[in-house]
Amino acid sequence: MSIDARLEELGINLPAAAAPVASYVPVVIHGDLAFVSGQVSFVDGKLLTGRLGEDISLEDGIKAARGCGLMILAQLKAALGSLDRVERVVKLGGFVNCTADFTDQPKVINGASDLMLEVFGDAGKHARAAVGVPALPLGVAVEVDAVVAIRGD
Repeated sequence: MSIDARLEELGINLPAAAAPVASYVPVVIHGDLAFVSGQVSFVDGKLLTGRLGEDISLEDGIKAARGCGLMILAQLKAALGSLDRVERVVKLGGFVNCTADFTDQPKVINGASDLMLEVFGDAGKHARAAVGVPALPLGVAVEVDAVVAIRGD
């Protein structure tokens, strides 16, 4: 089954790949790896801003991380032409804008991790970091980057 068919089966519509907001490119392909720049928390077409432990709930943080994961997929599709070229999700790096006493960063980043498992099955299993930070670009709640192994054209 193609990944596009899998997305359709799951009822997932990918957003349009967002343009960079600074001096970087969304995806760099080097050899058989695709490095996806940090993608920020778009939910329902809008940036989700705020801090976990302050004005963003855990549930909304999980949705924000899933939104980051959807944008990672959109960026990969734009760069690769097809998500069928994804061989394996190697690593996700998750950053959570949160208060100093917030400790559920792993639960938040599960929003992106679980999406990769839904879409790619075993090939979506990955290494990961989930880190709390005092601020993120544009005031977003979550940012996630990725390293993905890819197949040739």
